[in-house]
Amino acid sequence: MRCEEVFFDTYGRSPDGLSFCPYRICTLGAHIDHQYGKINGFAIDRGIHMAWGKKTNGVIELLSLNFPKRAQFHIREIPEEKTGDWADHLRGAARMLAEKHPLNYGLCGIIEGTLPIGGLSSSASVIICFLQALCLVNGIRLEDTELIMTAKKAENEYVGVNCGKLDQSCEVLSEKDHLLYLDCRDDSYQLIPVSPAMKPYSFAVFFSGLERSLANSKYNLRQDECKAAAFSLLAYAGLDYGKFADTRLRDVPVSIYREYRDRLPVPFRRRADHYYSEYERAEAGAEAWRQGDLERYGELVFASGRSSVENYECGCPELIELYRIMTETKGIYGGRFSGAGFKGCCMALVDPQEEESVRASVTAKYLKRFPELEGKFSVHFCHSANGVKL
Repeated sequence: MRCEEVFFDTYGRSPDGLSFCPYRICTLGAHIDHQYGKINGFAIDRGIHMAWGKKTNGVIELLSLNFPKRAQFHIREIPEEKTGDWADHLRGAARMLAEKHPLNYGLCGIIEGTLPIGGLSSSASVIICFLQALCLVNGIRLEDTELIMTAKKAENEYVGVNCGKLDQSCEVLSEKDHLLYLDCRDDSYQLIPVSPAMKPYSFAVFFSGLERSLANSKYNLRQDECKAAAFSLLAYAGLDYGKFADTRLRDVPVSIYREYRDRLPVPFRRRADHYYSEYERAEAGAEAWRQGDLERYGELVFASGRSSVENYECGCPELIELYRIMTETKGIYGGRFSGAGFKGCCMALVDPQEEESVRASVTAKYLKRFPELEGKFSVHFCHSANGVKL
């Protein structure tokens, strides 16, 4: 990592500390965390690094090696509205932290990501990495749940992305060689270890070469469509419902969905179809992982990817082509879009002995279809890791 060296070159001294937050991979439970569904996820051994130093004047001054423009603001003078650059994630995090904890000291530092941006929850990683350092210099101790919810609130209320808690939970709660099985309604979770019966695996990340911004995509619209489906199903069944903003598909029994799904407008019906089928896949996936059945687990991941295309209707032509290529590639157990599916990347569970053949095969097929992305498309292999500890 270059951040420590750049810090020394910039400030003429060694940093006071180094922070790290891993990226995450969600294998099952795609797009249903915000509906209080269940998810399967991992932290991976790539992420956001930050070399930082304490500033007694309360100023935040951070430079990113991945984005232009230095982030600079005072912890007591954070704008109420977002500015529209990458530093909004930092402003939002500091603002949400300051609502419950006094902030007296700022930071100077250098932030660096280890993989291209898009699809691995890099925004949540930046926020949590920054919070880790800001808490340390201000003597603040956050429990895991408060850290997760502070980071989520920064994205929801400041940046303007209505994400659930999937990203933050994977990046905080995960343990190496364990699957995180999380219920997003009550925050209960299990860490399911790799079974001795399971075949070896690694994660492949295929970056499409396209960057994305969830704040400008249909990410928020899809959530509203899920809520509209839930609201309508409750109304059709004559059940009580409250505010639209507080309605989730998890509130609707599957029996009600089955009875009234055909009355829903097509877009709402497809979102509901994805939710209920993905919920079942997340449950089945946790059991397959527990049993060490990697082939079955991979089948469920491929099915999740198909539902994301057909029912959730996310994915640009490039990502859909990547998904199709993965389904035909020897050595890939299962794969799907990583993240929201609006540009970004795909992930896959692969046989470690087939990594180089997977790289060569997928790259050749993808660039044949999209030659203009030569030099932008990339393939990376990684492994599970521990989540952040403050």
